[in-house]
Amino acid sequence: MPNIRLRGTFTCPPERLAAVRAALPDHVRLTRAEPGCLSFEVTETAAGTFVVAECFTDRDAFEAHQERTRASHWATVTEGCARDYEVTEA
Repeated sequence: MPNIRLRGTFTCPPERLAAVRAALPDHVRLTRAEPGCLSFEVTETAAGTFVVAECFTDRDAFEAHQERTRASHWATVTEGCARDYEVTEA
């Protein structure tokens, strides 16, 4: 089975930046602890712009991550933030 990779950016408005920065460490910790997570990096490259790179062992692990994330504090904090992601199989 191929690995599933997600790469891209998300951006948040200045008025939400402090909340996003505060929630990010827990989001990273929880994601890295998920079964099937091979790597997960989120880097702020400019104020409010974050580069995301993640890799999961397979589609099932990736979908489980997406489901967990949709029900998380992270989803609430980043709701409405612009996302530009590409998901590929490698």
